[in-house]
Amino acid sequence: MSAATTTGTEPMSHRRILEALSGLLLVLFIALLSSTIVSTALPKIIGSLNGSQTQYTWVVTATLLTATATTPIWGKLSDLFNKKTLIQVSILIFLAGSIMAGLSQSAGQLIAARAFQGLGVGGLQALVQVAIAAMIPPRERGRYNGYLGGVMALATVGGPLLGGLIVDTSWLGWRWCFFVGVPVALIALVLLQLTLNLPTVRRDNVKIDYVGATLIAAGVSVLLVWISFVDDTFAWISWQSAAMVGGGVVLLALAVWVESRAAEPVIPLNIVRQRTTALAILGSLAVGMAMFGGAVFLGQYFQIGRGYSPTEAGLLTIPMMAGVLISSIVSGRLITKTGRIKPYILAGSIVLVAGFGILGTIDHETALWYVGAGMFLVGAGVGMSMQNLVLVVQNTVALKDIGAASATVAFFRSLGGTIGIAVLGAVLARRVTDQITSDLAAAGVPASSSGGTSSLNLSALPDPVLHIVRAAYGDATGHIFLISAVIGVVGVIAAVLLPQVTLRTSLDLPAAATDPVAEPAVDQPPTRG
Repeated sequence: MSAATTTGTEPMSHRRILEALSGLLLVLFIALLSSTIVSTALPKIIGSLNGSQTQYTWVVTATLLTATATTPIWGKLSDLFNKKTLIQVSILIFLAGSIMAGLSQSAGQLIAARAFQGLGVGGLQALVQVAIAAMIPPRERGRYNGYLGGVMALATVGGPLLGGLIVDTSWLGWRWCFFVGVPVALIALVLLQLTLNLPTVRRDNVKIDYVGATLIAAGVSVLLVWISFVDDTFAWISWQSAAMVGGGVVLLALAVWVESRAAEPVIPLNIVRQRTTALAILGSLAVGMAMFGGAVFLGQYFQIGRGYSPTEAGLLTIPMMAGVLISSIVSGRLITKTGRIKPYILAGSIVLVAGFGILGTIDHETALWYVGAGMFLVGAGVGMSMQNLVLVVQNTVALKDIGAASATVAFFRSLGGTIGIAVLGAVLARRVTDQITSDLAAAGVPASSSGGTSSLNLSALPDPVLHIVRAAYGDATGHIFLISAVIGVVGVIAAVLLPQVTLRTSLDLPAAATDPVAEPAVDQPPTRG
């Protein structure tokens, strides 16, 4: 009965779709919130657990890494098993990870719990999109994009503010940054049980590429661990560096070999090799680095580098979120009106670099209006480019590959965020340590009085040392944003090289596949190959 309504032969009514969307959007909201809520709370969380700058970075990176690695696997599982059941399993994994994170007694335990939580986040991010596609015919899907965009915007803007309020409220404390999602996820679980009815469409020939996914995750993880510890625990030229870099490269080379032979690879190489997809992936890596790196390190800059409270830090990041909202809405309407997409991706990439260029000049005394202007430009650049890089791929690849191509771009965007946070966090940690050590020596203060230059527990520091630590973090943050601007130039080059594309006017797959008028992209030859 419901099979017919969700396979597209007899579309669900608007009311039934909204009922089912209520649970799906609620669980997507809490999954996104779990990432943004810690951005302003992390300084206090890591400080209370006596963690280091490296651990600060890995609290975010661990979730991103496991979510990124498992997202394609969840998508494949949805071809084999009931989508509703898989979403509920993802929620339960997310709930368990949230509770473990809230109960953590050390930074190491928190990182492990966040990695486990990421398994559920990866499932929710993938399966909510799959469920929406199963409920709503492509021709009508745009009608509901506003709900999806609203949820994403609310989680992006509300997360940092909520995290700041929680850690600033004495009778709550930082552990509620993780506990707060538990009741919301339980409500979503009940709503989904009552409202979501999707058929199980088994494809007997589907084979999940667990080997490829494992090799990709292992290879990337090894390289990220190396980035986090090189030049601190061991030297750049050392047997440890050789072993980790060599091991990571070998694992990724094996992953490419496995993917090239897998029946249904996690990363379809035939799609990645297409010009438009390859360039969109390159641009997405830069956007991912901007989106995640900006949110993580700006919260730290305002609190540790400038001395603001978590709540104030959340409020101070609003310009970046406003840039995302305004630019995505305006550019989306203009793209719909004109059908042209490359100019907006290119403009977004340039604005992104300009924003990071401004932020690359800040220090611990920079005027807030100047910092806000840089954040607004970064947000505007992300808003004009992030979703449009996915859209340009969806428009130009072979129709049978739209889902795989979209997932591939999203995978690399998350991977860019993961790598970006790890690389920028490692650079920040090195510069902070060097500057604190140098300034303490210049001031005639023994390094032991700082409680360790890598510690983020500022409450125990004497005032002269606290000033040195704040200055070091404030000044070093500008340096990592300058690196982001340089990386962003890669995104500009990718946007310049993108073919001129005119979006199709029809979302009907069979019609668009056969209609020669829907030849909107100049990169038509790759999509037919």
